[in-house]
Order: sequence, then structure tokens, then C-alpha cells
Amino acid sequence: MTQEETRIHAPDLVGGYWVNSEPLSIASLRGKAVLIDFWDYTCINCIRTLPYVTEWHRRYADHGLIVVGVHAPEFSFAKELDGVKKAIESLGIKYPVVMDNGYAIWQAYANRYWPAKYLVDKDGYIRYFHFGEGGYEETERAIQTLLREILPEMQLPELMPPVRDSDAPGAACYRVTPELYLGYQRGRIGNPSGYTPKEKTAYADVGPHAEGFFYLSGEWTADEEYLMKPWGSEGESSVAIKYTAKEVNLVMNPLLGRTCRTSVLQDGAPIAKEDAGADVMFDQNDKAFVDVGAPRMYRLVNNQEIGNHELTLKTATPGLALYAYTFVSCAAPA
Repeated sequence: MTQEETRIHAPDLVGGYWVNSEPLSIASLRGKAVLIDFWDYTCINCIRTLPYVTEWHRRYADHGLIVVGVHAPEFSFAKELDGVKKAIESLGIKYPVVMDNGYAIWQAYANRYWPAKYLVDKDGYIRYFHFGEGGYEETERAIQTLLREILPEMQLPELMPPVRDSDAPGAACYRVTPELYLGYQRGRIGNPSGYTPKEKTAYADVGPHAEGFFYLSGEWTADEEYLMKPWGSEGESSVAIKYTAKEVNLVMNPLLGRTCRTSVLQDGAPIAKEDAGADVMFDQNDKAFVDVGAPRMYRLVNNQEIGNHELTLKTATPGLALYAYTFVSCAAPA
């Protein structure tokens, strides 16, 4: 059975806090096409899809499309209203967003993915869904199909071009290092001693390093969701990973409320400017660093080519918390 033939009533949008609109319901949206987008502002895959979602809202809102962003937080700090409001503003989101902190809407849709998109027709049935990145042309065609069911003679624009070359037909996404969590609940520590949960601990990185693990040196405190440079810790602490990717991102948070600094090294030297991610800065000696002033995802690496490297972060600032690395390796068609 194709998605278009499936007749499933869309669950209602109840149980969350509506950030920037009055509460909406599936019943109140009858006669409209509805795009429901499950997302989280720390999720790189969600962030990469948002230019399409925001443009679909701009293109089709006047034609009968209602976009609803369901913000389902992956980490505890992403449940805070202020952080979600800042993300909505910085990401240019103009459509309604509901905070699904208790996962009520997530569970009603039996959802399991960030991001996930569900299209609901004018009669309240789910007609299409897509999980993860990609499928942008297919999704927009499905949007147009549902809009033409509302008004068959509706004049609609041409499908939007790819936002990135790596989204174009013929692009390839290669195998990358899987998402790497750092807290002891889901993390994969490579140090032979393992974690010491909830206690300030001096770790020793004795090497060698394997991909898919992280390696600690110096003092860290391991919590369920994150590693933190502990209060009162002196000297430098580091975390090292081996990875295969083009881009590397890391969710970080200054837990003590002040900006935390970490240096960024690739293959044993300060990362080169041409390989640095958008959040990396350089001092007068070309040493690379990131200032972490708010809880969010930080872009650390954007190499010229996909490859195998070692990334090391070093910090002497107590309160810096590290949550999860994510990796991207999509290349434009030749």
C-alpha cells in the first residue's frame, strides 16, 4: 500500500505548550493541508531540513498549507522555553511551534525519528510521511497534491531548487561515524577504566584510539546526558575522537552560566581555517577555539573532503558540558 492510499486519522496536537500561536487541533485545521514537523534545535539533521520547511511555509501558507513544528527535546536543557524561543528566532521559523516536552504528541504519532514529517489532508488523514533528511522534492510534490485536492485549479509555483549541492540528484551520502553520545547513559567511552558516574575523576588517555569511541584526559564529571569539566577543576582536560566524515558538530552547554572556551585540534594541530566549522574562531596566532555561550549545537569541522581524522577538544574552563557529536558526509554530484 502506498502512502497516498493509507487512510489513518491524524492524532490530535495536544499535550504541549504552544510557543508562538494559539493552540491548534487537527479538527480546527479541517479543510487545510497540514505539515507536521518533529524537530529539535540541537539536531543537525533537523537543522539541515529547516530551510526547506520554512520555505514551504512561505510558498504555500496562502494556498492552504499549515506547518506545525513539534519541538521534541533530545536533551533536558532543550525543554526550556527561552532556548526554544531563541532557536525559533535564529532559524527564521514563522509557523506555529508546540513544545512537546512530555512526548505526548510524539507518542500519539508513534514517532521515533528526528526529523520526521507527516502530511495531513483536508479531511484529517495522514497521507504521507518522511523520516530523516532528503526526499525534499517528493515531499513538496505531496504538499502540492494535497493543496490541489482543496482547489484543483490552484496555481502553484515550480518546485524549489536544492538548498545545497549535496541535496541535488546524483549526490551521495557516504558512511560516517555514527552519532556519539558522551553521557554515561548512552556514551561509548574508550578509556579502559570506563566511566566513574557522578564523580569528579581524573582520566588518563593511554591510546590507541578507535572510531566510534571517545577518549578522556584530565578531570571530568560524567552525568547521564553529558560530560562536564567540573567546578574547581584545575589544568586542562581533553576529549579525543577518531572519525570518518566531512563535517563534525557537537552539542555543548555552559552549565555554570558563563562562556566556556575550548580549543579545537585536528590530527594533532590547531584545525586549519579552511577546514574549520562555522563556530570556530582563531586568535592572532591562528590557534582555533570555540566560545560556548549558550546551549546549542556547535559546528566544529567542515573539511574540504570526506576523510578519516582525529579531533581533539581541550578546555580549562569549568562548567563546559559536552553532549553528543554528529557527523555529516554528503557530497555534491560530480
